[in-house]
Amino acid sequence: MIMETKMNPLIQSNIPVLNLSFRGKVRDIYEVCPETLLIVTTDRMSAFDVVLPDPIPYKGVVLNQITLFWMTKMQSIVANHLLATDVSDFPRILQPFKDQLDGRSVLVKKARPLPVECIVRGYITGSGWSDYQRTGQVCGHRLPNDLLESQQLPKPLFTPSTKADVGHHDENIVVDLAKKMVGPELLAKMQDISLAIYSHARAYAWDLEIIIADTKFEFGLVNGDLLLIDEVLTPDSSRFWPRQGYTPGSPQPSFDKQYLRNWLITTGWNRQTPGPKLPQEVISQTRDRYLDAYARLTGQKITFS
Repeated sequence: MIMETKMNPLIQSNIPVLNLSFRGKVRDIYEVCPETLLIVTTDRMSAFDVVLPDPIPYKGVVLNQITLFWMTKMQSIVANHLLATDVSDFPRILQPFKDQLDGRSVLVKKARPLPVECIVRGYITGSGWSDYQRTGQVCGHRLPNDLLESQQLPKPLFTPSTKADVGHHDENIVVDLAKKMVGPELLAKMQDISLAIYSHARAYAWDLEIIIADTKFEFGLVNGDLLLIDEVLTPDSSRFWPRQGYTPGSPQPSFDKQYLRNWLITTGWNRQTPGPKLPQEVISQTRDRYLDAYARLTGQKITFS
């Protein structure tokens, strides 16, 4: 199946008929009514919690479509906040903005976001690898003392973090602190759901020659019901590695924004605003990795008009 979308990148949406509720690192959120939000996934790129000056064309479409794919696939595990995913089903006042919205927007139930991000790690990499080298632990989980970088963990770990505002950094926290933030019963439910989604997704992706090394989920409450919100198993929220050639002991090639992070590290950037300008080659390489991840996971391709 082929999905067609407009070619122009969207750095910032402009929907003047609605009130802008929040402009995040990547997403613009508008209030449609007290119970409903419009979420527009732009092509803005963030790294190390800083929004970079250059967009990655089509990234927002990829993130939105991959999220829709996974939310549909995981409905038997957890309900989500989706109300409408096709612009033709949106309210009439939004139809004039189809060029901005098509492929990259959804109508959702207005949930109360919970202040804990649910990170699941199946392999030791990134900040987890750094913590392990320093302490032998990851977010309070004691691990065997002979693990290699990128090695599969004995079992997936639930390692929550705080949810930072734009311009600030998320912080890894131990499970006991997360319990204090949302309550032990609710956190236990979030943990069980997160581990279940990851396990199902990892098995699915493995058959497609993709390793999902780690990922993060967000949840919200609507009338006391726990819903999966925001993005799900995207190249922004996950590490995707090619299964072919996987060898523990070093960093792995990826289908996510790790390529961009690695380039940023070589620049000597201090990880503070403003971020460095991106060369065209880095923009193109990052875009192609996102498109490749989408095609591999969904079996679909995106073409541009």
